Amino acid sequence: MGAASRPLTILITGFGPFPGAPFNPTGALVEHLTRIRRPALAVTERIGRVFPTSYAILDHDFPDLLTKHRPDIVLMFGLAGRTRHIRVETTARNVLSASLPDVTGARPAQTRLAVAGPATLRTAAPCHRFLHAAKAARMPAALSRDAGRYLCNALYWRALDAVAERGGPKLAVFIHVPKVRRHSIPRARLRRRTMTMADLCRAGEAILRATIAAA
Repeated sequence: MGAASRPLTILITGFGPFPGAPFNPTGALVEHLTRIRRPALAVTERIGRVFPTSYAILDHDFPDLLTKHRPDIVLMFGLAGRTRHIRVETTARNVLSASLPDVTGARPAQTRLAVAGPATLRTAAPCHRFLHAAKAARMPAALSRDAGRYLCNALYWRALDAVAERGGPKLAVFIHVPKVRRHSIPRARLRRRTMTMADLCRAGEAILRATIAAA
């Protein structure tokens, strides 16, 4: 296949369960986004990966995927259980919390992702496009400059660092999602509007399309 006809390669990632979150909706979201068939997605090759919520992925699983697939875009999703809206993350911080164990019980050996690195890395992706895409899909959303101190932030840092490398991805995007209901509940039984898995898939697809347009 010639360079002119090469599909846009998108690595789409999520996480499995972790302490305090026995159900992580990003796994089902990644599966949805890699399987859907739409005319706007025909020009893409989508590779999905749901990582175990383990610090080991940072230096093994993730860089191995980048080397193997050489994606043009890395679109990452993570769960932010304390928020009620979608967060489009603009910045990754050079920090890890030694008090937060992963799914294996392990804690990071150091509190910085790059000892000699800057305090923050900021994405060059047009985050306002992704924000508008989520809102157009009728979901509450906001920009965020704090991706936390856990694996979501760490993975985002690694992805943004890869963008800066020769031959690395063109764009790295991280989206935090809130908790959702696994199953539908009759609207009459709901006391307040709660995001469902169907809502999340609709918003995720809108963000995916906006990411493709940005690339």
